[in-house]
Amino acid sequence: MRANANEGWLEFLYKPVGPGLAHLAKRSIGDRVSMLGPIGRGFKPDPQRSTVLAIGGGVGIPPIYFLAEKLKDRSDNSLLVLMGSEVPFPFKLGESSSSLDGIPSDVSAHVADLEAWRIASRLASNAGYTGCYQGYVTDLARSWLAALPAERLEDVQIVSCGPMPMLAAAATLAEDYGLPCQVAVEEYMACGVGGCAGCTILARTSAGPTMKRVCVDGPVFKAQDIFPL
Repeated sequence: MRANANEGWLEFLYKPVGPGLAHLAKRSIGDRVSMLGPIGRGFKPDPQRSTVLAIGGGVGIPPIYFLAEKLKDRSDNSLLVLMGSEVPFPFKLGESSSSLDGIPSDVSAHVADLEAWRIASRLASNAGYTGCYQGYVTDLARSWLAALPAERLEDVQIVSCGPMPMLAAAATLAEDYGLPCQVAVEEYMACGVGGCAGCTILARTSAGPTMKRVCVDGPVFKAQDIFPL
């Protein structure tokens, strides 16, 4: 979720599902763990489009948080972060007093860290959390895009990470508005280095359909190369 190469630290956000993560959750500050990384391909925002709409859902939220922090000091980018979750958001939240085009006035909950970085954010959930958009985060994104004039739409790109149905919805959103879209795909990764081919997904290439390994060929792909599967 965060990294600082100069200070030499990494920060992860994970949910202890299954024996492996349950074992990791028992580690304490100061314990040593064996790690391999970084591997694969990350987000590469298009420098020709300065407005980045970042959509994160569920366990896809940490990579979007990571990207937002990396982009926060770039003067050539503006960034809107929309996050959706059906469980409580694992961050300190706040309530924004500013308005955003196409975003209902009662949708005011934001991530405090992002606000401190001068990055606009809004939250969505079907769980009824106060200040959140009541519905899917991609529907909230559509509402924002629908309010933009044509000249602003030409400057927008989408990046997204989350469950496959959410990524498919983000891809549809990008197609409807003619926007480039990158998606970070979730898959079970056994070896993590491309050897076992256990994380392959079907993708389009100029030579026709083929199988791509999420761990090394991805996890970030162009949305139109993956959806519809």
